[in-house]
Amino acid sequence: MLTCGRFLSFSAAAASTPSLSPFRNLTLSLLRRPHLRLLSSASATAAAAAVEPDTKGGAGDAGGGVAKPQWKAAIDFKWIRENTDAVAANIRSRNSAANLDLVLQLYDEYLALQKEVERLRAERNAVANKMKGKLEPSVRQALVEEGKSLKEGLIALEEDLVQLTDKLQLEAQSIPNTTHPDVPVGGEESSVVRKEVGSQRNFSFTIRDHLQLGKELDLFDFDAAAEVSGSKFYYLKNEAVLLEMALVNWAITEVSKKGFTPLITPEIVRSSVVEKCGFQPRAQNTQVYSIDNSDQCLIGTAEIPVGGIHMDSILPDSDLPRKYVAYSHCFRTEAGAAGAATRGLYRVHQFSKVEMFVFCRPEESNKCHEELITIEEGLYSSLGLHFKTLDMATGDLGAPAYRKFDIEAWMPGLDRYGEISSASNCTDYQSRRLGIRFRPSPADPPPTNTKKGKGNSGPTQFVHTLNATAVAVPRLIICILENFQQEDGTVVIPEPLRPFMGGLEVLTPKTK
Repeated sequence: MLTCGRFLSFSAAAASTPSLSPFRNLTLSLLRRPHLRLLSSASATAAAAAVEPDTKGGAGDAGGGVAKPQWKAAIDFKWIRENTDAVAANIRSRNSAANLDLVLQLYDEYLALQKEVERLRAERNAVANKMKGKLEPSVRQALVEEGKSLKEGLIALEEDLVQLTDKLQLEAQSIPNTTHPDVPVGGEESSVVRKEVGSQRNFSFTIRDHLQLGKELDLFDFDAAAEVSGSKFYYLKNEAVLLEMALVNWAITEVSKKGFTPLITPEIVRSSVVEKCGFQPRAQNTQVYSIDNSDQCLIGTAEIPVGGIHMDSILPDSDLPRKYVAYSHCFRTEAGAAGAATRGLYRVHQFSKVEMFVFCRPEESNKCHEELITIEEGLYSSLGLHFKTLDMATGDLGAPAYRKFDIEAWMPGLDRYGEISSASNCTDYQSRRLGIRFRPSPADPPPTNTKKGKGNSGPTQFVHTLNATAVAVPRLIICILENFQQEDGTVVIPEPLRPFMGGLEVLTPKTK
């Protein structure tokens, strides 16, 4: 989605309506929308109602079966039209499937139809005003008939306007966020190394991968998990359990020292919240597990429930930036994943993760992004890992990110670098969907009520949101086992984790 006040995508939970047209059914299947307000038809017996002044500027309540989204976008289509070349170039560089030409075409149709609706409303209100005085019966009856005719025509046009608005917003939501000017253009291979820490360890013995080490140390059981749950699941055993808990507690402790509030989040969320954060729970090859016969999903990252914690709220300026460090289990389908790099713990359906999330003022988001990547680099440096930080290219950003830094650590058993974290600045892409604003208050004190509509009057702005991984547990377990293995089959625990493992310094193979 374009930002800077330009884009806000919409979608919501779905409900099926058999009478809807094929287009409306497609809209529901993609966006999972609930039943919407229906349009009323004019009553032959309600002549007076036919000429009531139109003050609501919207449709009525019964009969047409026209779907209306549960939540709407705030899209500056005028800005899009004035910056068509820049928007089109951004879509191309990010390999987006967004159809800008169709968005502009639908917007022009929307403007023309809205203008006609407004004309009929004005005529209907004018007729209503004429009926306020004393009139001859024949004149009054003529006005009644004219009012009825205008109302019927207005209802039909309003129904068309609702459908056109839905289609316009459906198309517009596929437009990705704008892109930081320093982001390299191209696919993943065009990403640029920002920083490299440490160097690859030279082993004087034949190294083992984490699967072999895990077997000798009795840390994992993939076979039993496959029988119980399916492929890409696992049991952690013995010291691996302590290692996971140590990584989680260590990360939360270290990040909390930097002003982040600890959270444990819900792990089931509404589909609409997933969509507002920029994920597609119903898309082909989605990474999201959806719960049948509900509007809920399992989270793939704590970014989603933390992003929604202030949904439809106005935050006081004095509370920004708000920083959270959240622990959760994560669930991903890993659709389409294959190859040697997916073996073992590298790519699994369920794992534990500690996520950082920031709500900040727009002018602070670049600075906050640098803070997040600095925290990540500090964590992994303290563990003694060799890694590189990448400024990811446009083709690898996904829809929400304005800029994204990835960290890839060396994994000797895989003989390659593997991604262990990312840090994304999503600017106002998510907050415009989630309805999260703040009220700048240079003179007046901030409001005590933060819920939408309950604060003091005055202009508000959308916050910027950022997210970054502190610890993705399985991948750090891989790094620790493979990088700190010894010739005798033992594994040395990095010093920062030892206090969280009861002082344990070395993992030792179990006696056979």
